[in-house]
Amino acid sequence: MTNPALAAVEERADEIAALAESNEKLGRLDDAAAKLLRDTGVIRMLQPAKHGGAEAHPREFAETVMRIASLDGSTGWVAGIVGVHPWEMAMCDESVQEEIWGEDQDTWIASPYAPMGVLRPVDGGYIFNGRWQFSSGTDHCQWIFLGAFMGDAEGNRVMPPRNYHVILPRSDYEIIEDSWDVVGLRGTGSKDIIVKDAFIPENRVMAFSGFLDGSHPRNAGLTSPTYHIPFTTAFPMGITSAVIGIAEGALAAHLAYQRNRVQVTGIKATDDPYVLSTIGAAAEEIRVSRLAMLDNVSRFYDAAEAGREISFADRAESRRTQVAAAWRSVRAMDEVVARSGGNGLRMDNPIQRFWRDGHMGLAHAIHVPGAVFHVSALTDIGVTPPPGPLLSMI
Repeated sequence: MTNPALAAVEERADEIAALAESNEKLGRLDDAAAKLLRDTGVIRMLQPAKHGGAEAHPREFAETVMRIASLDGSTGWVAGIVGVHPWEMAMCDESVQEEIWGEDQDTWIASPYAPMGVLRPVDGGYIFNGRWQFSSGTDHCQWIFLGAFMGDAEGNRVMPPRNYHVILPRSDYEIIEDSWDVVGLRGTGSKDIIVKDAFIPENRVMAFSGFLDGSHPRNAGLTSPTYHIPFTTAFPMGITSAVIGIAEGALAAHLAYQRNRVQVTGIKATDDPYVLSTIGAAAEEIRVSRLAMLDNVSRFYDAAEAGREISFADRAESRRTQVAAAWRSVRAMDEVVARSGGNGLRMDNPIQRFWRDGHMGLAHAIHVPGAVFHVSALTDIGVTPPPGPLLSMI
């Protein structure tokens, strides 16, 4: 299986890694880092072929994101999130796709999907207002997906809640510059977004339920299995892959540091069986996390290719695998970081940045284990979970 984007990343690996410190200082991806992502083609891996995309196997996308994140967590995180948005855009109205990619197939789309705004119906569309947090890579994007609740004529949320994804051009929203001051993933520039009284035509509003039940890709006539894996597998795929890649980067930096380290006891790290045992165990845990993630997405791709129906229980298991893989890899990273000594955690050593980035990635809503493990256990024993918050991330 060839993966041109991954090959391009390998060719530019030193350049990607060298920009990590600049990304962090800027609080967003350096323009040079964004250009590197464009040059490698990773953001277009899941983009429709008719709009210049690769329509790649999602496993290849996940592998590429992991590699980028192992070089710099923030760059990998942006690749993992912004790189999924063309996958969703493939299911949207063709006229909107043409607006976005008609003149420039390298146009990037931001998010977040969390429903922090309200749509108020008017003639021909909606008036839209809200404020959103955590729009990763947004400085380099010209369009955005925003999560929304449907409102009534007065702008009050209708009940029961109905979720939508809304598509806006850069001219319809404001980026809040000083809204991203965090301990890790600082280079992602995951800033707040504000929308004030923007008019949204009907063809730029998509029901979230259509992404969950798979009706959007069917209605769009998409034939590639890539577009028929569940949304709740596809979207977390980029984020979880970034976290695993960050753990791989921490391990690689730790190995490089330990190779010539002499501990305060006078013993070379390479002669310390306890350090070596920890490294071996952590390396295996991180490897298992990678394999679990890749197997997870491949199984859904194969099911879609064979035309097999994907059940709710399948989706719950998939989410459990993602969450467990992220936590397993970060725990393993913690083990090697704790054996790095004080000098290994100085600010000029990349180990500390991977460590901060990994824990920040684990804090993302999709990696909160409680409801995911709860629902997967219910489905395993044949109990249908009740409607409500338990199901929001499945």
